[in-house]
Amino acid sequence: MARKSLIQREKRRQRLEQKYHLIRQSSKKEISKVPSLSDKWEIYRKLQSSPRNSAPTRLHRSCFSTRRSRANYRDFGSTKGEE
Repeated sequence: MARKSLIQREKRRQRLEQKYHLIRQSSKKEISKVPSLSDKWEIYRKLQSSPRNSAPTRLHRSCFSTRRSRANYRDFGSTKGEE
């Protein structure tokens, strides 16, 4: 079983990711459309000002019953030890 603090941390990351998802997505689309480099840097700064935990790469996959994060099957949502 995962520690309660790790579970809460992951939930907090999921909430932040959902909150900033549209903002991050629209900023990335803007970057591809803007021709000038100085405008791109401004958009990059706006992206960097968002919380670090709002990035989708910060989320971790875990087993639905034991919350174990390693040896996790993506298709089933469970770990190797689960039967």
